[in-house]
Amino acid sequence: MGQTTIGVLHPGEMGSVVAARAKDAGARVIWTSQGRREETRRRAEAAGLEDVGSLRDLAVASDVILSVCPPEAALDQARAVAATGFDRIYVDGNAVSPATTREIGRVIEGAGATFIDGGIIGPPPRKPGTTRLYVSGPGAPQVKALFGDSALNVIVLDAPIGAASAVKMAYASWTKGTSALILSVRALAAIEGVEEALLAEWRTSQPQLIKRAEDAASGSAPKAWRFVGEMEEIAATFAAAGLPDGFHLAAAEVWRRLSSYKDAARPSVADVVKVLAAKKQ
Repeated sequence: MGQTTIGVLHPGEMGSVVAARAKDAGARVIWTSQGRREETRRRAEAAGLEDVGSLRDLAVASDVILSVCPPEAALDQARAVAATGFDRIYVDGNAVSPATTREIGRVIEGAGATFIDGGIIGPPPRKPGTTRLYVSGPGAPQVKALFGDSALNVIVLDAPIGAASAVKMAYASWTKGTSALILSVRALAAIEGVEEALLAEWRTSQPQLIKRAEDAASGSAPKAWRFVGEMEEIAATFAAAGLPDGFHLAAAEVWRRLSSYKDAARPSVADVVKVLAAKKQ
């Protein structure tokens, strides 16, 4: 069998590193710079990806298309690919609800392609043992071979389309949801003038929460713009399961207020709290 060609849409912070791992496993990896930012171009070049021009050119050349984009763009991206007549394998690796995943699957399968549900957990996979790509649905075992023994660990679920996305939604509902919560707690204490008292209590009874808040500010606030749509997809997942969705609708609002920190250099808790508390003023 010849070399597999994988088209990646679009190589951002996560997608570019995932694409590099596919190259490590021997695939030819391509992308399209059409409509992309200069920052995306730099990431793609650093990962050694080949620019083929238009989306249609990418669809014609690809054996597999892997979509890694902001969740709110995932369905439109699938529609654009379907419109090219792509009829091979489409892997959706986006943070979307099982319902959105199944809708994307219907679009892709309607064009004659094989759809595979995927969910990525962990940071960009630069070293082994950090990142998992969960996949489900008919054809999911094919994805494991694409990444071989690279730093991206592919976990195949013996489950239908929607299962991989459900794992991602459940996992991120805790990690990103509680990060939004702890920053809100710090903001509440600041607004009420009891932040020092709260920190003193935490040092006594919950010392781990101080670092957790620091990490949420410095590590998550610069990515807040990406988390808004993900929290909304998680809320929809909870609602579809008959569970309260308000937790994550609130988390979406927290990340929305912090979206001005896009690509910022590790903001402090104090800075983030000021932004959250500004609504009160």
